[in-house]
Amino acid sequence: MKTVVITGASTGIGRSAAEYLARQGWRVFAGVRKQADADALLENVVGDLRPIILDVARQEQIDAAVETVSAALGDACLDGLVNNAGIANMGPLALQPLDEFKAHFDVNVFGLLAATQAFVPLLGGDTNRTGKPGRIINITSVGGRIASPFLGAYVATKHAVEAMTDTLRRELIVYGIDAISIGPGSVKTPIWDKAEDKNESGPYDNTVWASSLEKFSEVMLNGGRDGLEPKEIAETIETALTDPSPKARYAPVPNKLTNFTIPTRLPKRWLDKVFQSRFDLRKSN
Repeated sequence: MKTVVITGASTGIGRSAAEYLARQGWRVFAGVRKQADADALLENVVGDLRPIILDVARQEQIDAAVETVSAALGDACLDGLVNNAGIANMGPLALQPLDEFKAHFDVNVFGLLAATQAFVPLLGGDTNRTGKPGRIINITSVGGRIASPFLGAYVATKHAVEAMTDTLRRELIVYGIDAISIGPGSVKTPIWDKAEDKNESGPYDNTVWASSLEKFSEVMLNGGRDGLEPKEIAETIETALTDPSPKARYAPVPNKLTNFTIPTRLPKRWLDKVFQSRFDLRKSN
């Protein structure tokens, strides 16, 4: 039985991946932050799905998770670590509170790296373990390649994770451990609803960005409600975990030509104008 650890499995991509891989015959350790989320995962579960309390911003919970997974594996290698846990809050970088900006890095970057470092020995860094070395799958975003307005904190972390994934892949070759990025476009997940709830009080309502931020928020929320089904990302995750010759990066993006391929090839000043027009970002008089 193949074994995988998935962080951020309470909702969205993480939960869908945990449920999907369990149905496909994987033993899945699904990291959640609250017992209520663990209980919800076990409702109508199919397959070997094991929730574990795992907040990637808390080292003691990471260490406890490693002990739990190690005990289940015996002397075998862990087949996969899917780093999915993440947060996103909207706001203009010129005004977004620094503590809020740092919180994105605490979870999306430092938490991801802490989990990765802790699980590397189980993935094959401990050469006494038997079996084929495992793979690290980092869930990034279109935002890991395209920096949009009002998501500066989020896209900064995703750019960082893209770079970290490439570095990990090039370093961990000594153990045979692969590292792969999956950068989805809009997906039907609650992450943007959470961002909307965070900004319900309208902290930027009296700023020059108020109307632009409202338009941007509407686009993001609609994209989250009308985007890809999380199961499509789960299927991509399984491909990245099992393909004999996996890509270094997968980009499951709706309307990929217009939403990813063209924007990533446009000169940056041209893309600036696209954002300016779409969200009415103009110099005030």
